[in-house]
Amino acid sequence: MNDQRIIVLAVPVFLALIGFELLIGLARGRNTYRLNDALNSIGLGIVSQLVGVFGKLFAIGLYTIVWSHFALWPLSPRSPWVWLGGLVLYDLCFYAYHRAEHRVAVLWAAHAVHHHSEDYNLSTALRQPSSGWIAGWLFYLPMAVLGFPPLVFATVALIDLLYQFWVHTQQVGKLGWFDRWLCAPSNHRVHHAINERYLDRNYGGILMVWDRMFGSYAAEADAEPCIYGKRKPLHSWNPVWSNLQVYADLAFDAWRARHRRDKLRVWLMPPGWRPADVAARWPRPAFDVRQFRRYDPTVSRRSAGMALALFVVMLAATLAFLWNAEALSLAQQAGSAAAIVAGVWLVGVLCSPRPVEPAGVDVPGATRRA
Repeated sequence: MNDQRIIVLAVPVFLALIGFELLIGLARGRNTYRLNDALNSIGLGIVSQLVGVFGKLFAIGLYTIVWSHFALWPLSPRSPWVWLGGLVLYDLCFYAYHRAEHRVAVLWAAHAVHHHSEDYNLSTALRQPSSGWIAGWLFYLPMAVLGFPPLVFATVALIDLLYQFWVHTQQVGKLGWFDRWLCAPSNHRVHHAINERYLDRNYGGILMVWDRMFGSYAAEADAEPCIYGKRKPLHSWNPVWSNLQVYADLAFDAWRARHRRDKLRVWLMPPGWRPADVAARWPRPAFDVRQFRRYDPTVSRRSAGMALALFVVMLAATLAFLWNAEALSLAQQAGSAAAIVAGVWLVGVLCSPRPVEPAGVDVPGATRRA
């Protein structure tokens, strides 16, 4: 069974857990869900899976080519140690890639999609970018060179991804020794926070060992609750703009930079870095967490109801498409995916205010997490 069908089978489980978390939050008086944000998060997951139908073939194909021609040892998928070692090595490669996503602007441009949500709940886990496959495969080539077969690579990648779903919750507190060794909700809440003490920490997918080894670990402090989002907020429910916002910001800075070297550095420096001449002519106010407000525009109940109904239709269409994608021609795949993306975009339109200004306060970022 291919990854797409496994995701389809996992979706009802994801939705059931989201519903369970919502009920727990309501019972505790600590609801962490808003309809607009949750629909946008899951909608971005839909778009990511649609694009993944085309992108995964590219990434797995390149991995297979490297494994076929440059593998140093022929590792057998019949050995359980190959699977266990593959999972551990994949998690280390994921750590390196994830850390690079927060330290290299062009990689952050893709990954920022996952951090746009200003809520933190299980729906946030499904908010995935659509362009990460373009460069992400590079970080996993050591596995191919060491001889891990494509089947092992694809399987442990899926395991690592599915594991990370449950850590996106505020309803599970600290877990003692578990937090010290494995990625858990407390650790990952820190990763999504924009507080200065938490910024760019806890990159591990399954293991926290890597963060402790390489100095990127931070514990969640009871005295300082996490504030979620991005230091330059998206302020939009448009899934296409969510995937393009940071790329657009980088492109504008590169275009405006006077020096050729700076035009390249814009893409390779840490997020938020700007050429001195660009920063002087187009300054951004310093980020102040005390002024941060969630983007939460008010829409009518009618619009919210229409958005929810359309979302259900688009989700059903996505599941049908992913299940049958291999039987479709390339033109049919592209047409179906484009139609579903248009529907998800319309869900965002229905969740957006018209024509009043958004209720959130715009706080442009000046340093990291731009």
